[in-house]
Amino acid sequence: MSELSVNHLLGIKYLKESDIQLIFETADHFKEVINRSIKKVPSLRDITIANIFFENSTRTKLSFELAEKRLSADVLNFSASQSSVKKGETLIDTVNNILSMKVDMVVMRHPNPGAGIFLAKHVKASIINAGDGAHEHPTQALLDSYSIREKLGDVVGKNVVIVGDILHSRVALSNIFALKLQGANVKVCGPKTLMPKYIESLGVGVEMDLRRALEWCDVANMLRIQNERLDISYFPTTREYTQQFGVNKKLLDSLDKEIVIMHPGPINRGVEITSDVADSKQSIILNQVENGVAVRMAVIYLLASKIK
Repeated sequence: MSELSVNHLLGIKYLKESDIQLIFETADHFKEVINRSIKKVPSLRDITIANIFFENSTRTKLSFELAEKRLSADVLNFSASQSSVKKGETLIDTVNNILSMKVDMVVMRHPNPGAGIFLAKHVKASIINAGDGAHEHPTQALLDSYSIREKLGDVVGKNVVIVGDILHSRVALSNIFALKLQGANVKVCGPKTLMPKYIESLGVGVEMDLRRALEWCDVANMLRIQNERLDISYFPTTREYTQQFGVNKKLLDSLDKEIVIMHPGPINRGVEITSDVADSKQSIILNQVENGVAVRMAVIYLLASKIK
């Protein structure tokens, strides 16, 4: 079996296209496993994984935990909000304490960009970045691409628009890296105030008109407005944002083709998409959730096979 070119999953920008294909092929196998009556495999019976979340997360944390348990790993869950971190313990102290319990792999979400890279240099464990600030969220981008591949047969040559708060979104950045690496055409769409200055240097187009963006694309990935990261007001009102950049069924039905709707969750229903769009047959949002477990199983399995 071929192996990953990396020992950690810190960001999509460190992966090769062959790494992504290997992860997807492995995920295909695990997707069959999780649809069987016995959903567990004994692959990682001797591996201990610590999930360390310095920021709140429900879906990502649950998805990783389920993936780890499906692989029969021993799982430690650590939530920084209820821990000594509040008493001033440093990131390295926290992790070293966990590693002294003989942990092989750390899945970490942290508010600071680059936290996973810092950690990988200082501890002897395989690190998976489950989101670092507004920087990257690699497993989300992998499961998004995997879901496009499953729905449309391939990612290469597809037109994908990412709509919403591009400035604060680690999902957007990781998706841009992953989609470009696989040969997709990418545009971003959203308020000018929520566009990073450097965005075009990543090789993506900027489209300010939502309708034109939807007429161009095969897939629209709708992001939520990250109110928790908005320290100032980037647009007048939520209602105005929805009028300009929200997708409703009427708009979707008025296009001359059927496009695929995605969302990394959690959805602000009625803001970026209405309920009838989220629950429509064009939406693959629930497929993304299911695929998240298979893709994370693949990543964990492939990285664990490199632990010496």
